[in-house]
Amino acid sequence: MKTPDRLKPLLDEGLIDAVQRQLMSGKEAQVYVVQSGGETVCAKVYKEANNRSFRQAVDYTENRKTKNSRQARAMAKGTKFGRQAMEAAWQSAEVDALYRLAAAGVRVPRPINFHEGVLLMELVCDANGDAAPRLNDMSFTPEEARAHHATLIREVVRMLAAGVVHGDLSEFNILVGADGPVIIDLPQAVDAAGNNHASAMLERDVANLRHYFGRFAPELLKTDFGREIWALYEKGLLSPETVLTGQFAQVLKPVDLGQVLAVIDDAKDEEAARRLRMTEAR
Repeated sequence: MKTPDRLKPLLDEGLIDAVQRQLMSGKEAQVYVVQSGGETVCAKVYKEANNRSFRQAVDYTENRKTKNSRQARAMAKGTKFGRQAMEAAWQSAEVDALYRLAAAGVRVPRPINFHEGVLLMELVCDANGDAAPRLNDMSFTPEEARAHHATLIREVVRMLAAGVVHGDLSEFNILVGADGPVIIDLPQAVDAAGNNHASAMLERDVANLRHYFGRFAPELLKTDFGREIWALYEKGLLSPETVLTGQFAQVLKPVDLGQVLAVIDDAKDEEAARRLRMTEAR
């Protein structure tokens, strides 16, 4: 096929040898099958921000840091340079998450390289050596559904133990490889300890798994792994070896109104200080 313009720099640099075909086009990127060093791999080409249907919601970008103070100020002001910096940070978030999770043993594609807005990574294949299908394109027996659900819950735990929440996990971004499910699409992954929305995102990720696999194994609809996992994480009791029950009993406590108001006051003070720093930096 004709080499897409965005892949030409990788050919010029010798990072890829040939482009075989387009594998898919999603809301945030186009994925191609390419040859690299004698290996068949994927090249994920991120779409420009104005061509994506998925927006960088503040819930996802909260607490993402940049070491460059000029970039930080530009991102806060929303200048053209700032928007470019935010785009670069958005793309690198997936790269960082992939390397972090692969090192932790999470079932994600093996990252290979990142160059000019293109991520090279392992091509996940099925038992026949073809590109693995997405979870939503398959159907399962109750036994298979329970097994895949258990595998993915373990991977969610392994991710959280590594400090990461996927943030958009569903049947649409899980591949079924020859040896089981593989989690993909991580540009919206968040730091579990640094994002105030992490717990809600994790519960939503787990709920998506429950609802999908519950279509094949209805007993899974009665489970509550999400809140159980987060409660153990908050207490420092979660590890990849933790045995889960799928049950959660919430203990309700009286609201400390004074503490709530104190948190609100602290937030107001932090915002006032941030605005003052921005004013002084101009």
